[in-house]
Amino acid sequence: MKVTIKHWRAVAAWRWDMPEDDVCGICRNPYDSTCSKCKFPGDECPLLMGDCNHSFHMHCIFHWIKQEASQERCPMCRQVWKAKGSDARDAES
Repeated sequence: MKVTIKHWRAVAAWRWDMPEDDVCGICRNPYDSTCSKCKFPGDECPLLMGDCNHSFHMHCIFHWIKQEASQERCPMCRQVWKAKGSDARDAES
């Protein structure tokens, strides 16, 4: 018996490598969805993890840091916000 494929319809799904039950601490949306500023999830709305191990959508944490009241602190633990691995990138520049 010979089979000929006449039509192929591929379906794919992606997800961030994060626990399923985690949500952004600022917008409260799951990491696999978008922040309130983006239309589509993915590379345009990446996740940023701080040295304190809290993660947020990039746009959410940038907006949070710009607020005067936040004093550039993590909204979850109030430690000074610093993106994980930012020292290595600064040294390379």
